[in-house]
Amino acid sequence: MQWQPDEFEQARQARDPHFDGRVYIGVLSTGIYCRPICPVRIPRKENIRLYASAAAAAEAGFRPCLRCRPESAPGTPAWIGSSHTVSRALQLIARGTLDDGGVPALAAALNIGARQLSRLFRQHLGVSVLAVANTQRLHFAKKLIDETRLPMASICFAAGFSSVRRFNAIFQQVYGRAPSALRKGTDPVSDAQSVFSDIVLRLNYRPPFNWRAMLDYLRLRAIPGVEHVTQDSYSRTILLNGEATEFEVRFLEGTHHLLLRVQGSQIRALAQVVERVNLMFDLKAVSSDVDVHLSADARLKAAVAAHPGIRVPVAWDGFEVAVRAVIGQQVSVKGATTLVSRLAAAHGRDYRSVCNPALTRVFPEPGILAQVSLSGLGITTRRIAAIQHLARAVLEGNLRFDGSLDTSAFVARIQQIPGIGPWTAQYIALRALNDADAFPHSDLILLRAAAKPDETLTAAALLALAERWRPWRAYAVMLLWRHYAHSQTL
Repeated sequence: MQWQPDEFEQARQARDPHFDGRVYIGVLSTGIYCRPICPVRIPRKENIRLYASAAAAAEAGFRPCLRCRPESAPGTPAWIGSSHTVSRALQLIARGTLDDGGVPALAAALNIGARQLSRLFRQHLGVSVLAVANTQRLHFAKKLIDETRLPMASICFAAGFSSVRRFNAIFQQVYGRAPSALRKGTDPVSDAQSVFSDIVLRLNYRPPFNWRAMLDYLRLRAIPGVEHVTQDSYSRTILLNGEATEFEVRFLEGTHHLLLRVQGSQIRALAQVVERVNLMFDLKAVSSDVDVHLSADARLKAAVAAHPGIRVPVAWDGFEVAVRAVIGQQVSVKGATTLVSRLAAAHGRDYRSVCNPALTRVFPEPGILAQVSLSGLGITTRRIAAIQHLARAVLEGNLRFDGSLDTSAFVARIQQIPGIGPWTAQYIALRALNDADAFPHSDLILLRAAAKPDETLTAAALLALAERWRPWRAYAVMLLWRHYAHSQTL
């Protein structure tokens, strides 16, 4: 898909960061494509072409700019409608689905035909599925070259190239030089990096981003031993290919990026970690568009003004947040955190962090919770049964949290598990699926937060009211929760 210059001219002249990663500028005179924020002299309008994706610009024959580094642009924002399928496909590509079985396997995971998937990519990104995947692979490799001191062979396989020879050939073709030549003069995020030590990367986002609100939300729900939240950082333990490791995200004042530190030697899983962190902290969102849309509603206008840049925190592990949601039924957030921490302490794997002594456990996997006894932890018998049914559904492949199911199908399927009703299912969808329109309309706090002082809302009334908040109802949820909690402390 190609845009017309008139649609974007004012933002281009202003180097507007809100459009970073949403449009790419192909410059006819140089054969290079750039981000809107590129610091070089702004080319004349008649000398450019605009593209909806970096892959489309590359397919048109442009090479990536070495100054503005298109590989560092914030990711493609989540979409709705038919294009939401493309968002889900991009998540699955990052998880390796395309590598395992090609376009047919990716389409099958999304429950659509390969031809339809190809048509959607052409419609919304302007290129084929494989072209997008190849550009993502190239961009990730370039990012690792610029920001780390990893050996070139490690970068090759971390980015998903099948061989060093192919890796070198692609870089020579696109950049006109070997990968090692591109590293000269770069500024790594950390000098102390190797295959076996921390890897530190910058992840960019579009302003505004109320990351303090997100950290406040995560801090209140953090599982002791598994997660640790400070005033400006979030860290947690994770499993990568069966190996326990950790990552830390640190926000920096006065910048439009965060620092991601990943520990361990799981180089081949690095791209997946980066993609999941992007989703977890909603770094691809276009908050300015969301805020404008929601503030048009009189009920939300004051909340948007008080808390601009609210994002939706997507859980690292969908199964983990589902277990928490089940445990949290009809108990306070603090009470749920206590019960979940007991579960993790009793059945999670031991972990010893080199950098953060607060990280001591790994959340138990479905295979463990499906068979161990959960009695004696303070969890009711009914909820224990629901957790173990949930674990078995995941083990058997009947329930997935990877984006292969759309929200309606996911909610319908997870409600087949005894003990999981509409509120629990919708809450899990909000935290696990990266759906900008997910909406747990029966949530008690939400019903209070959305109501006027003299009004009592029912779930049906809230659902009808929220029609005007589409397609950003998930953001309205986070906004209302934040605004209500803030109002209770005044």
